[in-house]
Amino acid sequence: MELPKIYDHHQVEDKISAFWEKGGFFKPKIVKGKKPFTITLPPPNVTGSLHTGHAMYVVEDIMARQKRMEGFPTLWLPGFDHASIAVEYLVSKQLKKEGVDKKTLGREKFLERAREFAATSRRQIKNQLQKLGFSLDWSREAYTMDKARSTAVKEAFDRLSKKGLIYQGEYIVNWCPGCQTAISDLENEYKDEIGQLYYIKYGPIIIATTRPETMFADVAVAIHPDNQKYKHLVGQLVPLPLTNRKIPVIEDKAVDPDFGTGALKITPAHDQLDFEIGARHHLEKPSALGFNGRLSEICGPEYQDLSVKEGRAKAVENLQAQNLIEKIEDLNHSVGHCQRCGAVTEPLISKQWFVKTKTMAERAIKAVKDGEIQIVPKRFEKVYFHWLKNIKDWCISRQLWWGHKIPLDGVEDTLDTWFSSGLWPISTLGWPQNTPDFKYFYPTTVRETGYDILFFWVAREIMMCLEMTGKVPFRIVYLHGLVRDEKGRKFSKTAGIGFDPLEMTAKYGTDALRMALIYGNAEGADLKIGEEKIGGMRNFTNKIWNATRFILLGFDGKANKSRPNKDDRWILKELEKTVRKTNGLMNEYRYGQAAEVIYQFFWKEFCDKYIELTKERRGPAQPILLEVLTTSLKLLHPFMPFVTEEIYQKLPLKKKKKSLSIETWPKP
Repeated sequence: MELPKIYDHHQVEDKISAFWEKGGFFKPKIVKGKKPFTITLPPPNVTGSLHTGHAMYVVEDIMARQKRMEGFPTLWLPGFDHASIAVEYLVSKQLKKEGVDKKTLGREKFLERAREFAATSRRQIKNQLQKLGFSLDWSREAYTMDKARSTAVKEAFDRLSKKGLIYQGEYIVNWCPGCQTAISDLENEYKDEIGQLYYIKYGPIIIATTRPETMFADVAVAIHPDNQKYKHLVGQLVPLPLTNRKIPVIEDKAVDPDFGTGALKITPAHDQLDFEIGARHHLEKPSALGFNGRLSEICGPEYQDLSVKEGRAKAVENLQAQNLIEKIEDLNHSVGHCQRCGAVTEPLISKQWFVKTKTMAERAIKAVKDGEIQIVPKRFEKVYFHWLKNIKDWCISRQLWWGHKIPLDGVEDTLDTWFSSGLWPISTLGWPQNTPDFKYFYPTTVRETGYDILFFWVAREIMMCLEMTGKVPFRIVYLHGLVRDEKGRKFSKTAGIGFDPLEMTAKYGTDALRMALIYGNAEGADLKIGEEKIGGMRNFTNKIWNATRFILLGFDGKANKSRPNKDDRWILKELEKTVRKTNGLMNEYRYGQAAEVIYQFFWKEFCDKYIELTKERRGPAQPILLEVLTTSLKLLHPFMPFVTEEIYQKLPLKKKKKSLSIETWPKP
């Protein structure tokens, strides 16, 4: 049997994908008494198309393909997230281009547009996921807004409510004036900016602040109890500049004595720390800013309705005119921006719905401490514990139209997207019904995701699923790093850094991209990838193809009775070592190093040495060549499924499965 001279991924990949789908190799059956392996795909947002971060799903595919070959009933369950704020922003942007105002259009018609947008995105992303060779069971596809998931969301809300864990209250939230809603910490991206630090005279005290425009909402000046410079003023009143008011000087240990002058203006409505200090000292919470991002009426007619920038300039001008600014310094500081619309976010007090998280967080900490959940790499446990120990109640309401409406009469707000995705491991398997899938596949085995959403998603999944079922949602949390370019810069579409994964697969083949994303990368570490590395893995794909072509060209299928010579024994020993090392590394989730071991063996030992040694004795070496090739293809299959499946289908093997994807995994 002869292979074509050149491996053409364009001719192979769609054909192999269709073959896998038709064969139903990725649809596990429930086998009583047999332990399953389960992963629920972290649902991509229905916001257009996949990005390079999504290509890291390859890690999950490696896990799923290996376990399937090891004989586990393996479920990798796909699905999509409705991406509440992101879709609302993108649809609003589309409407704006058409000259249509969202509010004029009305809620129902807007939701129709959002549903159309989401459905189009889902189809596109599903097609892209299939093109990347992911062994997902599409017969179990889920969506955070479908009927089954909506039922789960309502049930979870109802249970939390009955337990007294949901309440409405005023709290400081990240407010986006552009999207006109509270947003989560994940959606609030901090960027370093050069700003000014203004040293302002509050009578005998000098205050350092970056935000003089909020001073109209100041209610106190706070110092650390160890501050000797201003200690004598504690309990006294000091004048609030640009107003006729006086405010008290108080003590609080939360004040950083090393920032500015060691004295802090307390504005509970516009700063998280100030809010907490204000609550401890029972201070009022007037607001200098409205939800439109403009200065409010308490600032007085000269400032009311000015933007933050205009208000700051006007306040500084008037302070300087009254000789109330001692000095101004440049300061590099972090400023929050809405991830979706780019507007500068404001910490504002707002009436929202919250989930009490203290007891839920304690259970989530215990689950990891007791070993019910293992975090890989282990170093992230410290980060996980720190976040959960310092957790605040979870703001779950959003002032948006697209999303799950809070299931309470008269409430128009929608739920935070993370509420429905926090239920993902159970809702995808049929909860709250006790379905056969839920009984067999839950708890799932692994949650694999980027380390950057350990707190925002993974911790919430653990809290929510424990609360609903009393069981952990998964046994292992495997965290991969961020994808960066060769210079170490984070991929960014807007900054033009990085590449479209599907452009790379079209140019070099899916297997080349997959191997390039994994090869040599340490678990939990950021990974650098560029076109050169992908091109190098395309060369490796060709090497596998050409080695197979050489072996099959001389294959006559005749039984060979000659005993293995020293070269044969050497390559078999090297193969045995490779199988042992690969299993050891993959069992420790060190996929980058495992890929390296297989690559080095196949190219350096098998192709460059052994195949060269057999060129003069091809006949006697046939069985060894075929054995080493077949075992190598099995080891490579989770990493490079297309080329290995295509070759496997052409191999003249006596015992052969329908697909390499269900072959027996090599064991030491």
